[in-house]
Amino acid sequence: MESSEHASAPVLAAYSYCEAVTGQQARNFAYGIRLLPTPKRRAMSALYAFSRRVDDIGDGALAVDVKVTRLEETRAVLARIHEGAVEEDDTDPVAVALAHAATRFPIPLGGLDELIDGVQMDVRGETYETWDDLKTYCRCVAGAIGRLSLGVFGTEPGARGADRAPEYADTLGLALQLTNILRDVREDAEGGRTYLPADDLAKFGCSAGFSGPTPPEGSDFAGLVHFEVRRARALFAEGYRLLPMLDRRSGACVAAMAGIYRRLLDRIERDPEAVLRGRVSLPGREKAYVAVRGLSGLDTRHVTRRAVRRRA
Repeated sequence: MESSEHASAPVLAAYSYCEAVTGQQARNFAYGIRLLPTPKRRAMSALYAFSRRVDDIGDGALAVDVKVTRLEETRAVLARIHEGAVEEDDTDPVAVALAHAATRFPIPLGGLDELIDGVQMDVRGETYETWDDLKTYCRCVAGAIGRLSLGVFGTEPGARGADRAPEYADTLGLALQLTNILRDVREDAEGGRTYLPADDLAKFGCSAGFSGPTPPEGSDFAGLVHFEVRRARALFAEGYRLLPMLDRRSGACVAAMAGIYRRLLDRIERDPEAVLRGRVSLPGREKAYVAVRGLSGLDTRHVTRRAVRRRA
């Protein structure tokens, strides 16, 4: 199913375009998918390039009505891919690559419709009163990406509990998105967006928002961050149960991407106010260590041992 050795020149060119987009605009993601065999890496790049197109519409400076129109146009492209109506010589390389990937892997393309739904929430300027409200948004923009990726990765034949793999992939997506929200809290505030639940902000005296490099006066900003970090860690712990269900290289890819975000979470936990001063990131050498750790299977073995202990 995943062979692409007979792909035509236009399809290979389309994949090359998607890989270039991924390498330029998604360093953490690109780092992880390097560990995949070529057909899966190409398919993941096609998924990323389409997702990036959707995100760029939502994050851009266009008027709201123009964004709504562009998102619906993108949804129409997705419908053409669903219907098998994209030809290899189509002028949209992302559509060509994604259409080809969808014939090679059981990708649940409806997840990209969910992503568009989530970005429409951004365009409407929605805010979130509770974690359950925010979780709905996160499932659209990140949980769906986890389920789409699982369509490319697949599960190992006979993997224990594989029927729950989409659930774990979704939960891991939520963990990554909540980490993103914490990392980008200042940047989002400058763009007029608040993602953290209003209930949580009020609980820790942060309802005034984050307009500068210091927390709101009288707030317990560190308490808020540590509260959200604990929530993200619980999501990671649940989502990591996916790892033993994947083949070695797919598991390494997931462990590398998730590992980078877990280490970001560690940095944020150690210095909560760092997210108000600028973007928290990892140096390349630390990302390389995480990739090697993922490829070695350490994280997968750790999750497997923990599962065995629970059953004992």
